[in-house]
Amino acid sequence: MKNFSTAFVAIAALFWGLSGGIGGILTDDGWDPVMVSFYRGAIGFLFVFVWLALRRRNSGLNNPWLWFWSVIAGLGVAGNFAFYFVSIAEGSVAVAATLMYCAPVFVYLVSFILKLEKPTLKKWIAIVIVLVGVVLLTEIHDVGSEDITLFAIITGLLAGLSYAIFIFGFKYAAPHGSPQAILVIAFAILSIILFFLGDSVQAAEVLTSSSWPLFLLLGVIGAGLSFIFYIVGLNHTAPAIASIVAMVEPVTASLFGVFILSETLGGLQIIGVVLILVTATALSVKSDNQLTEASGS
Repeated sequence: MKNFSTAFVAIAALFWGLSGGIGGILTDDGWDPVMVSFYRGAIGFLFVFVWLALRRRNSGLNNPWLWFWSVIAGLGVAGNFAFYFVSIAEGSVAVAATLMYCAPVFVYLVSFILKLEKPTLKKWIAIVIVLVGVVLLTEIHDVGSEDITLFAIITGLLAGLSYAIFIFGFKYAAPHGSPQAILVIAFAILSIILFFLGDSVQAAEVLTSSSWPLFLLLGVIGAGLSFIFYIVGLNHTAPAIASIVAMVEPVTASLFGVFILSETLGGLQIIGVVLILVTATALSVKSDNQLTEASGS
């Protein structure tokens, strides 16, 4: 298992990248982004529930702190899935995926506010570089065009912020129980929230529509197998390597958008993508606020 740990992280990142493209196809077909997010999370819940059933020892389910922080993680992953697909529907897969990858910046900013991390000149410079990348990627001067809207930018950034909340929730829940127990609670919270926020009519229509194989694929690779592979892979992968390998996700999503969905990126936008990915990865490598405390598989 240890020999394949980095490969597991890479596969998880690849699956997450592909899930953005699949979500783009479904939203282009008229499916509600929130309902797409619901099915992704609900199917993921089934997988992690089975994982928990097979690995029940030291679950921590009787610990109230595990429940508290896992619920926080659930709110974060619910926002991440929903805002991400809304951003894709309003803009493009490439832009939404790259904006979501700004999550390490939000982790640092929240850490600064909570005094969990000490601000340094290098960290502030890195954050400014990411902001410059966002400006180039989103073409702020042309916001409101057919390709990019202010709403797409805001929801893309909110997806990153939500992911940062998930990171914090998972990190603080980890000492109180197993990763699979945390994910079961988190995905249960996600499913409840998004079901009531989504289109209930579409929820039923999915089961009899021709799109159900895509919904199933999205849930299996976008939440089910991917999270399991990622957690298992992190057990034996150095944080720096995991952060770099995670770049597979936005790169895969961007390539999917360009080559499968016929989306386009201009020269300055590509520069923006590079600035964001490289700098955000550097921040992730140095950050103590990752899923490195996840243990047990």
